[in-house]
Amino acid sequence: MSVEYKDYYKTLGVGKKASTEDISKAFKKLARKCHPDLHPNDPKAEGKFKEINEAYEVLRDPEKRKLYDTLGPNWQHGQHFQPPPGYENVRFDFGGPGGAGFEAGGFSDFFEVLFGRGAGPGGPFGGGRGFQPRPRRGPDSEAVYEIGLEEAFHGGAKAITLAEQGGAGAKTLEVKIPPGIKDGQRIRLAGQGHPGEPGGPAGDLFLKVRIRPHRLFKVKDTNVVLDLPLTPWEAALGTTLRVPTLEGAVELTIPAGVGSGKKLRIRGKGLGSGAERGDQLVRIMVQTPKARSEDEKKLWREIAKAADFNPRDF
Repeated sequence: MSVEYKDYYKTLGVGKKASTEDISKAFKKLARKCHPDLHPNDPKAEGKFKEINEAYEVLRDPEKRKLYDTLGPNWQHGQHFQPPPGYENVRFDFGGPGGAGFEAGGFSDFFEVLFGRGAGPGGPFGGGRGFQPRPRRGPDSEAVYEIGLEEAFHGGAKAITLAEQGGAGAKTLEVKIPPGIKDGQRIRLAGQGHPGEPGGPAGDLFLKVRIRPHRLFKVKDTNVVLDLPLTPWEAALGTTLRVPTLEGAVELTIPAGVGSGKKLRIRGKGLGSGAERGDQLVRIMVQTPKARSEDEKKLWREIAKAADFNPRDF
């Protein structure tokens, strides 16, 4: 049997004198770039991912690498290979930690000729052990999880219902919402992602939090913003009002002469936790009533004459 030679060093982009650490770094960099999860509809990416896994499976292991490196001048680029004598009883274990973790049949003919095909005796070297499918952790998954602003502020346990993989029904899970969680943060549900193969552990499910719009409050980073309408006389004279917060109403002192758009701060009433907890900002919105009678117009004219105030300095 002759098979085409594969240059594993070239596949990983390293030199033949590369250290094990350099090989590992090169593999991780390429694996992140070519992972099939990032290219779900690209068969070329899956093929490239298998190639770099196969190269790493050989070069990471001192014994396999030694065999690969000692094949001699018969192995050159573009040539075909006949297994050299002396390796009839070589055995390799592909069940240890690390490495590619590919299913049987996931490696090239070149690899299988060199290290053994299939499981048990009967490989091309007669008695080679071959490799067994290694359990692989299932991929993680992500879903959007909408909650109310009050739920985000207070946190707590919530029950959610998820469809089982493959449409085999539904399951109910308890989700613990951390108090003060922010929009865009993720909640991890361990072992609730896609199942592993063959018999490997399932991946994780990440719930990406999306906070629904609120009728009173707007969210800006960790702060919440409340628009507070004031009459012109309240703004001019100052007053004390009870304003809503996510923890209930509190009294807020409005200073005399406050302008529309001014923000007053109520500390510790925003999102987040600990030292990173935000505040509630109360934005003043002065509302001017329409003068509906001659008496009202007369009063506004008197105020205009008596007031020594010009908002324009241009």
